[in-house]
This record gives sequence, structure tokens and C-alpha cells, in this order.
Amino acid sequence: MSKRILNIVTSIKGDASFSNKLSNAVIEKLTIAYPEIEVDTLDLSKTPLPYLDGLQIGAFFTPEETHTPEQKEAIKSSNRAVKKLLDADIIVIGVPLYNFGIPAALKGWVDQVSRAGVTFSYADGSPKGLVANKKVYLSIASGAIFSEGPYKSYDFAEPYLRAVLGFLGMTDVTTFRVEGTSIPDFAESALPKALAAVEEFSF
Repeated sequence: MSKRILNIVTSIKGDASFSNKLSNAVIEKLTIAYPEIEVDTLDLSKTPLPYLDGLQIGAFFTPEETHTPEQKEAIKSSNRAVKKLLDADIIVIGVPLYNFGIPAALKGWVDQVSRAGVTFSYADGSPKGLVANKKVYLSIASGAIFSEGPYKSYDFAEPYLRAVLGFLGMTDVTTFRVEGTSIPDFAESALPKALAAVEEFSF
């Protein structure tokens, strides 16, 4: 069965990134599970989407047929990002924890794909996500341990992403973590432990 994967890269560390290594392991397992796949990589660390501005917001809430030339140009990046999301069957998101949250580039992507009437709707009087039938994998990397223990309440990345993705209709979310990479007693085993979790998971 053919699958289309959207691989979202957000780490500024390139090949040295733990979140990238974890995402690559997830994609490798997906390749085995689904021999016919297309991987579309969106590297936000190299080509971040523009942050929202007044012109874009105006375009979002103006009927397409009445867009000015300036609005048409301003909305292009958002339209491209939404199309990539809607075209994908599986979304893999690399998420390094920066200051307890997601990278700014990833928040920029969220803002560009969260579109009333496009990816969510209030048409029936209550919010409804329009991005349906997607599987999401989060590859979260952190220097400390946030999945449990005293720092768990400081993790604003996974709860936020589950909330906003769920709001858009993506409720089937699986998280893998490589954590403790800056803690001497855990650093050496952090990545092998994370990769083992991916290897053991049934994709």
C-alpha cells in the first residue's frame, strides 16, 4: 500500500540532531512497513515559513475570489504548507525542546496551517478538525528528562502539539523520545534507548 509521508524537520543541528536521527529511524521503519512510500521533507530549519502578519490574516478571512494581488502573494506560503499537510497520509515531526517548548519555526508552521474553513471549521457551532485520516509521529529530543520526574510539568511541547494537532483533526499521535542527552548518567544510552523503542513499535 502506497503511503505519502510528510517529514517535518525543525532542529538547527542538522545531522547531529537527535530529533532528526529519531525521525529518520521512524521513517526507516515506515519504509519497511509500507514498501511504496513517498517522503516529502519540509526542512523548517533551513526554509522557515514566514510568521503571520496583518496582510496574511486579512487574506485568510477574505473570500479567495476577491483577493487582491498582494493577498494572493501573501497567502502562497500558507497554501503550499496546507497542501503538503492534506496530501500526506503520515506526518513525522522532529521536535527538539527549546526552552521547554517547540522551536519557533514549528510554531510558524502551525500558524500557517491552522486555517478556519480549511483545516478546521466552526460551521456546526462547535470546532471540527478537517485534517482527517492522518497518522502523526512526534520525535521529541531533550537534554533533560521530561516524560517523567520533576521536569515533566515543564514539557510544553508534547501537550501543545497534541492539542493543536487534535484540534485540526489529527488525533492519532504517537510519541517517541530521546531524552537525557545532557545528563552524564543518561547521555550514552539516550539515543540507543529511543531507537530501540522505535524498533519494537508495530508500525
